[in-house]
This record gives sequence, C-alpha cells and structure tokens, in this order.
Amino acid sequence: MNIIYAEYNIYHNSVDICTYAGYILRIDCWEAEKNLKTTPGSECALNALAIDNPLEYARLYLDGTMQMWIDAEDSLEIG
Repeated sequence: MNIIYAEYNIYHNSVDICTYAGYILRIDCWEAEKNLKTTPGSECALNALAIDNPLEYARLYLDGTMQMWIDAEDSLEIG
C-alpha cells in the first residue's frame, strides 16, 4: 500500500489514511483502543500519538503492537 498521507479526523475520532490508489482506510480510535489496558498517562500519550503522528498510530494498530507500545510508555512513567 503506497500511502500519500495520514491524519487524525477530529469529527470521527479516527485516523484516516489516504493511498495513491485512491483508497481511504479509516481506523476508529475508540474501537482500536477499547480492549487495551492503559493508565491515564499512557492514554494521554496514545491520544497525542494519534493526533501528532497518525501514521505511527496506524502502524501500531495494524501490526498489533499497540499494547506493547502502551506497556513501554507505562514503564517510562514508573522509572
């Protein structure tokens, strides 16, 4: 998939990815995060990631590594 850009869509609380082929992939942030175990700090970091770096947010979700990223964020808070 050749990606043109990704952006956070405030109206749908989603990350929208546009491709060269003309497709739009919409990742619903609520659905993506509903089964994750977060702390208030990691939830804030996850929200900031979706807004500031939506392509990385999408990669973590599509790779299935979002919980690992959250766990790493939480370990940084403890240290």
